[in-house]
Amino acid sequence: MPSAPRIHHPGPLAIGAHLALPEQAVRHVQVLRMQPGQAITLFPGDDVESGHEYAATITEMGRHSVQVRIDACEVHARENRIALHLALGMPSNERMDWLVEKATELGAASITPLMTERSVLRLQGERAEKKRAHWQAIAIAACEQCGRNRVPLIQPVSTLAAYVQAQVQAQEKEQAQAAGGAQRRCVLSLHAGSARLDARWLAELEQGGVNALTVLSGPEGGLSQSEEQQALAAGWAPLHLGPRVLRAETAPLAVAAALGLLGTAP
Repeated sequence: MPSAPRIHHPGPLAIGAHLALPEQAVRHVQVLRMQPGQAITLFPGDDVESGHEYAATITEMGRHSVQVRIDACEVHARENRIALHLALGMPSNERMDWLVEKATELGAASITPLMTERSVLRLQGERAEKKRAHWQAIAIAACEQCGRNRVPLIQPVSTLAAYVQAQVQAQEKEQAQAAGGAQRRCVLSLHAGSARLDARWLAELEQGGVNALTVLSGPEGGLSQSEEQQALAAGWAPLHLGPRVLRAETAPLAVAAALGLLGTAP
């Protein structure tokens, strides 16, 4: 028997509640030609209720509305043991869409789109916000498909310089709170002397009690030498992925897939 369709529903959910689905979810249910009495699964997708999903029953169907009743709640551990935060020099439109989708499927906790020297996309103002909302919708749809109950946050578009500076300030705050040991920041690099992402490196992460990894990755053509040096000077550790040169949309996914080998958080 096929599983109930999964639908993202932001906001607090509770067993026994009767509620109206948001507009996008209404369209989803209508496309599936569902009827009253059929089951769906709702998940809020936030940090507060990370892992929670709710069994619900459709009670009413209107032309532009769907009412449901929440019947039960279950908690499923489907998030990676180490939270992965990706900072991406944006590749071209279609590749960035694909990257957001696949990074979500592989467990990324957040994605920050960056404008770098070699970025194809140049986004500012309203256009940048529209793109961010578009990518957030892709992430939500990917969670509905793959079974994740936590939606990764797509951060506002930033320049690389502003992002690195913000990370320096965040790192100083972590150190002041004696919490810096649980964080790790890496920049993907082809330079000799970079650590290699392999089984030993993953074991060191796990044994070191790291619970969050931020990875900076370049666009087509990679980060410029000055941009990489800027990250290194800010304390980011260089990391390479082996003897082959991966595309901009492939390299961060290789990191995400490797972290998935460490299992899910309890």
